[in-house]
Amino acid sequence: MSPRRIAVVGASAAGLAAAEALRRFGWTGTLTLVGDEPHPPYDRPPLSKQLLQGAWQPDKLHLRAADQLDALGLDLRLGTRATGLDTATRTLTLDGGERLACDGVIVATGVAARTLPAAAGLDGVHTLRTLDDALALKERLSGTGHRLVVVGNGVLGCEAAAVARELGHEVTLVGREALPMARTVGTEIGELLAAEHRERGVQLRTAAVDGFEADGDGPAWYVTAVRLADGTRLPADTVLIAIGSEPAVGWLHGDPALNTTDGLRCDAYCAAAPGVYAAGDVARWQHPVHGRDLRVEHRMNATEQGMAAARNLLAELEETLPADEALAPAAGRERRPFTPVPYFWSDQYGLKLQAYGVLTGADRSEATVLDPESRKAVALYGRDGQATGVLAIGLPPRQVRGLRALIATPAPWEEAREALRNALA
Repeated sequence: MSPRRIAVVGASAAGLAAAEALRRFGWTGTLTLVGDEPHPPYDRPPLSKQLLQGAWQPDKLHLRAADQLDALGLDLRLGTRATGLDTATRTLTLDGGERLACDGVIVATGVAARTLPAAAGLDGVHTLRTLDDALALKERLSGTGHRLVVVGNGVLGCEAAAVARELGHEVTLVGREALPMARTVGTEIGELLAAEHRERGVQLRTAAVDGFEADGDGPAWYVTAVRLADGTRLPADTVLIAIGSEPAVGWLHGDPALNTTDGLRCDAYCAAAPGVYAAGDVARWQHPVHGRDLRVEHRMNATEQGMAAARNLLAELEETLPADEALAPAAGRERRPFTPVPYFWSDQYGLKLQAYGVLTGADRSEATVLDPESRKAVALYGRDGQATGVLAIGLPPRQVRGLRALIATPAPWEEAREALRNALA
C-alpha cells in the first residue's frame, strides 16, 4: 500500500493555512507543501508598504518561524513548480518530472502580476508581486530623487505611489480609470483618494500607456520615459507596472475536468473536482450567500479559505478511507460551505481604508464624507437592490468592526442605509 499523501500547491498564506489545518483536523500522513519561490511562506501585503518603505526587513514577513514549520512535519518542496495535475488519478507532476500520487490536493497557487509586452527586457521596469520583486524595487528606489511612474491606479499602485512619495521621490500615477481605485471603491471615495495623493505631491494622469523609451548600449537597455496614448511623454528612471494580476492556473490547463476561467472554479465547499480543492487568490467559488461566483484577492480570505478547503477535503476523505486508516479524531471536521464576509484594508499615507463584504460589481454606491480635512468617510455598496459591502476611512477599529453586521448577509438597500446612519449617529 502506498503511503497516504496530501499535496498543497502554493507555499502562500492560503497554502500554509491549509497545511496547518490539515494537521489540526487529523491528517497524519505525508503532507507535501510545494512552493515555486525559494522562500518559506511569507506575508504579501507588507511588500508594497513596510518592506518597500524600509520599516521591515524580509525576515519579519515570515509567517512562521523555522521550528514552527518543522513541527508540521512537512515534505517541503521550495523552489519547485507544479507542472500538471491528473484529477482522475490525483497525480501531481513537478517540474523535475517527479509524479506524486495523492489522496487529495489543495491548489493555492495565487496569482501572477500582469505586465506590458513593451516592457520586456528593460532595466528599471518592475512588477510587485513577490518578495524578490519588492527587494529589487526597494533597491532601485534607494536614495532620493528618483522619477517613478506607476502604471495602474488600483490598490497596489496607490500604495506603492504613497510609499515612494514619502521616501522623497517624484511620483506620477497613471491609470485608465479617472480616479484612484475607482473600480473598487467608486467615484466619491476615489475623489477623496485623488485629493490626498495630489496634496502629497503625486501627479495623477488618466491615459493608457502606449510604450516606453529607452537608452543603452549593447544588451542592456534602461527605461527613460513612459509614452501615453494621448501623446504625453513622462520622463522616468523607474517604472512600476501595477495593472492587476492573472490567476496562476496555466499548469492546470491540461486537465479537462477543471474549469480555469478566471481562476480555478469550485463549488460552495471549495471543491474543484473529487479530492481537489482550491483556496486563496486562485480560487473562484460559488458563494452561497451572494449567489454568485467570487474570486477574492484579499489576505484574510486566503487564510480563512485555506482552513475551509482543508477541513472539507478531510471530511470528504473520511468517507472513503479504509476503516484501518481512519483519520485521527478531531473536533469540527465536518463539510461546510465557505461563506465568509470578505475583508480588505489598504494603507496610504495616514489613511487606513477598511472594507467588509463585496464592493466589486456594485451597481450602486453612496458615500458620506464625515470630515474632509482628515478624509474620514464611509460608503455603502450594493447590487440588484441589496447592500453587499461597506467601506470606512478613519473610523476607530471598534466602530469599523461594528459595520460588518450591516452586510454579513445582503440586506435591502434602504434597510442597510438606515442601519448605517444609525451606526454613525
